[in-house]
Amino acid sequence: MKALLRSRYTRGEAMIFANATVDLVSEGTGLNTFKVEVWGKEPHDYVRTYEIMAKDEDAAAREGLDVFVEEIMDLISKETKQ
Repeated sequence: MKALLRSRYTRGEAMIFANATVDLVSEGTGLNTFKVEVWGKEPHDYVRTYEIMAKDEDAAAREGLDVFVEEIMDLISKETKQ
């Protein structure tokens, strides 16, 4: 398991703080499969788990964080439209 990765994203008015851990699921030729668990801090305190194919743990963590932020931004967008 990779050590905790912390990240901060700013998109418009929203600032999202998130953490991720990465576990190797299987090794492949070129790309490995990782389980990436991402959780945000309040008010975006959701937890998501993704299976991601990437060259290394850092790339998997970054992709997991990117997907998480996109999901949260979609939720924020839907909430503000209501």
